[in-house]
Amino acid sequence: MGQIINGLAIGCVYALIAAGMTLIFGVLDRLNLAHTEVFAAGGFAAAVTASSGLSVWWGLPLSFMAGGVIGLLVERISFRKFVSADARITAALSSLGIGMVLIDLIRKVWGSDPAAVDLTGPMFMGGVEFAGVRFNWFVVLLMAVSLLLCLVLHLMITNTGLGRRVRAVAESAERAALIGVDVVAVARLMFFLSSALAAVAGFFVALRAGSANPDIGLGFGLKAVAIMAIGGMGELRGALLAGLLVGVLEALMFQANLGRLSEMLVWVLMIAVLLVRPDGLFGSGAHGRQERV
Repeated sequence: MGQIINGLAIGCVYALIAAGMTLIFGVLDRLNLAHTEVFAAGGFAAAVTASSGLSVWWGLPLSFMAGGVIGLLVERISFRKFVSADARITAALSSLGIGMVLIDLIRKVWGSDPAAVDLTGPMFMGGVEFAGVRFNWFVVLLMAVSLLLCLVLHLMITNTGLGRRVRAVAESAERAALIGVDVVAVARLMFFLSSALAAVAGFFVALRAGSANPDIGLGFGLKAVAIMAIGGMGELRGALLAGLLVGVLEALMFQANLGRLSEMLVWVLMIAVLLVRPDGLFGSGAHGRQERV
């Protein structure tokens, strides 16, 4: 049971990263290649607050806001100009460049080695026991915040006027503009929320590892792409459930002394799912883009 809890915890991290990618791909039909670097940068919110003498938990809102601002910069520099379908690759490559610049700036400030984060305090040392299983308070908070963010995002998109505008853009940006939807404002919001989720995921990973690592983004980012494909490209619920599934399966592999094989699990699972369901577990290619998000 303890391994399942650990799997759910890391699965929540996967879900946050994949959900952020899903927002951009599902609504704007674009891939933001700076996403993984924003995730890595989010961990340094913990390092900043810890080194400044503040409670490390101030890093949670800091990572959310800083990630969102970076997302707005990526949207403005890399995507606002390249709106045509023919410019998708150009936009993606431009975002990759921004991500590389971001990580290089982090290395210039903190160095290439991981920045240590102090993990003392009752949130990390304490916990509660239930049904013979001890739940660390940090793991409980990680899962609660991750699931709450995903739930709020889902409710916003499915049950609000703003969500209707987002779904209209996801169906057709051109038609949405004709009926008065501010497509640029929707794009800004998606980039803000997407990058904010990635940065929060990076913040939690830094706390879980006890350090912020500028080189951690690529591994998690590639895995998030696979998880997005497993759940269904552009499907928020698919990103959440696939992330949790991969996290639990990885934990069970460690319990079965198959930890060395865990890194290939997500890719084997992705291939298997796509062979059976090319649109992913929750994808529906037959219904078009309006079914996304």
